[in-house]
Amino acid sequence: MDIAHQMILFAKVVDKGGFSAAARDLGLNPSAVSRQIGSLEDRLGTRLLNRSTSRLSLTEIGTAFYDRCTNVARNVEDAEAMVLSLSDHPQGTLRIAATSAFAKTQMLPMMPDFLNANPDIKISLELTDRPLDLVQDKIDVAIRFTEQVNDISVVAHKLAVNRRVYCASPSYLAKFGMPKTPEDLANHNCLRLSTVEAFNNWEIGNTNGTSKRAVSGNFEINSTDGLYHAVVSGLGIAKLSTYMVNEGVRNGQLVCVLPDHIENASDILAIFQNSKNMSPNVRAFVDFLAERFGPIPPWERENQAVAS
Repeated sequence: MDIAHQMILFAKVVDKGGFSAAARDLGLNPSAVSRQIGSLEDRLGTRLLNRSTSRLSLTEIGTAFYDRCTNVARNVEDAEAMVLSLSDHPQGTLRIAATSAFAKTQMLPMMPDFLNANPDIKISLELTDRPLDLVQDKIDVAIRFTEQVNDISVVAHKLAVNRRVYCASPSYLAKFGMPKTPEDLANHNCLRLSTVEAFNNWEIGNTNGTSKRAVSGNFEINSTDGLYHAVVSGLGIAKLSTYMVNEGVRNGQLVCVLPDHIENASDILAIFQNSKNMSPNVRAFVDFLAERFGPIPPWERENQAVAS
């Protein structure tokens, strides 16, 4: 037993007036308590208690030491009470990381509802598509996609399936034509995401199965948000999530190409460190997103067949 535990035990013995009473209070064996106090005296090289068959009394040094021990015990109790009070409901700062496009289109519109339901939470949100280390980057929870997660030590909670379609602008298609088959992509400018190489392996799926192909073109960018705007600008064809493109398809800014080929291989995930001792802040946020996005996310409810 370390000296801090022995000091707390010593204060308990004095407060209860003996080894047996302290042992009963702590659920220990009286002889074990006596041995620990003896070990403490040996460690300090001085007697703290005068022992007789009927009672215990403090030595002069023991009296002064008892005052310090009660301070240690009180500080431990205060620290424990502080942690318990912070853990009983969501409060304090919640540090979140999310990809820029997903945060802007899906998360930010929901933040007023989340903060209204959790008035003691403050949000610190980082918009980034770069690889993350939750511990090093001091992130409580990150919203990521399957191909962005390489750390097997984190917990990944699925929020929704992330369907992706292939899109181009009307101006690009007017100039270069509409691809009719996946093989036609070799003759088109396919836009790439520079931060996640796996994203550039397009998984072309149909009723006969799927096949992956690495795409190439003369333009790449480090965020899917930028990729969306590059497609709208007419730079080429890109693979984009339906949560991003539904509105653009409806208003004619974008056209789905190869509409029979939809990628369903990626999930939208909430990533955090530990599910066993999850903080109230993380639990509240993950539960909130899970309720809002499942079982069918709102962008899919609005348009079940954006590519049709």
